[in-house]
Amino acid sequence: MKSQTILFPLSLTLCFIILAVAAFFITVRGGEQTMVPDVRGKELTAALVELQTKELYPHIQLRYSSTSDDKGSILEQEPGAGTIVKAGRRIRLVVSQGIPINTVESYIGRNIDEVYAEFGSLLDIQEPLMYMFSNEAAGIIIQQKPEPGTPITGPVTLEFVVSQGPEYPSFTVPNFVGLSRTEALNLIAKYSFTVSFSAQTVGEGERGDMIIEQSPEAQSRVSADTTVSLVMTVPTLREDEIFGIFTYDIPKMPYPLTISLDAILPSGNLQSLFNGNYAGGQLTVPYKLPINATLILSMLGRELHREQVTRTVDNSMFF
Repeated sequence: MKSQTILFPLSLTLCFIILAVAAFFITVRGGEQTMVPDVRGKELTAALVELQTKELYPHIQLRYSSTSDDKGSILEQEPGAGTIVKAGRRIRLVVSQGIPINTVESYIGRNIDEVYAEFGSLLDIQEPLMYMFSNEAAGIIIQQKPEPGTPITGPVTLEFVVSQGPEYPSFTVPNFVGLSRTEALNLIAKYSFTVSFSAQTVGEGERGDMIIEQSPEAQSRVSADTTVSLVMTVPTLREDEIFGIFTYDIPKMPYPLTISLDAILPSGNLQSLFNGNYAGGQLTVPYKLPINATLILSMLGRELHREQVTRTVDNSMFF
């Protein structure tokens, strides 16, 4: 009888322990479950963020669709929305690649630089490009081969004829005399003609760092291949500064491209000296910089040349 009295409390305690452990695991297991959200029709980035908040992981498959409007969005998902699954479950997402490229599209009327930026693996551009004078702006594609609509059955090489602009373009020479070096460079950046700088020491009645002569004269109407010559005076310099004229030969191009000349100062700061369109030929840009600055010339964001300014100026180099 005594042994039964002892066993009963022990059995009851054991039952409570078993029930507590079972309740614990049920609670933990319930906390690991989550509901699958509906991500169909959403952009892939938004769908991934939504799955992440639910502690779910994607398994991505790509598929072409019948329209390019849904490119990059979710077409299908599995399990479906509302399904209760354990956290950490992988959700299969079918992502649209848009419509497959099966014919050559028309590139006529588009800028050749924009077309270069978007070409895929199935298409290639024949180089060198062919250029032709036309009434279209320089850089615009005016002919292509194969023709638009040609079926694509494998890798295709496209041949483009690109406009070189009017056959005899011309411009009116602006007035540079009296402008500072910086003002002259800002004005040149608005045009695409070639400018040749030279410098001379400051004369009587003159100020330093100023344009004092130009050729052709202001308001002259000249052809686009005319080089405008500018003469400036040497600026006043501190002991740690140097004045010079950066010179670099750029191959002649059928139409102007964006170039920039920047300087990395000894302090590490970047200073822009010139940014504008240029069709090639000898580029000259005057500068006034701290000694040991580094000049960097770039075209369309790609570096062409760099050099360091390391010596003090010798005024005998100017006339």
